[in-house]
Amino acid sequence: QVHLVESGGGLVQAGGSLRLSCAASGSISRINALGWYRQAPGKQRELVAQITSGGTTNYADSVEGRFTIARDNAKNTVYLQMNSLKPEDTAVYYCRWYRVGTGYDYWGQGTQVTVSS
Repeated sequence: QVHLVESGGGLVQAGGSLRLSCAASGSISRINALGWYRQAPGKQRELVAQITSGGTTNYADSVEGRFTIARDNAKNTVYLQMNSLKPEDTAVYYCRWYRVGTGYDYWGQGTQVTVSS
């Protein structure tokens, strides 16, 4: 089992920044990928960014160059630094810790990010 706790969401004006955190505890040794997803009202959940155990990162086109995913192995925490935020970034953001190709797959509780124009 893996337990995830997210923090860092909130309300920010367009152009501002936020940093999301997702701390993990439990059996994380099998995890080989970390990701951030978001779900806006009436829309499907979508991948925002992911990072593998080898350090390879991948970003949605809509956030490339504005968001950065990073991990701190010593703290068992993954971060999402979000800069130049836009109203269309408004969503509930979820972290995901998983082992690719398996059912070993855990999600955070979600944190609301609201960007005002």
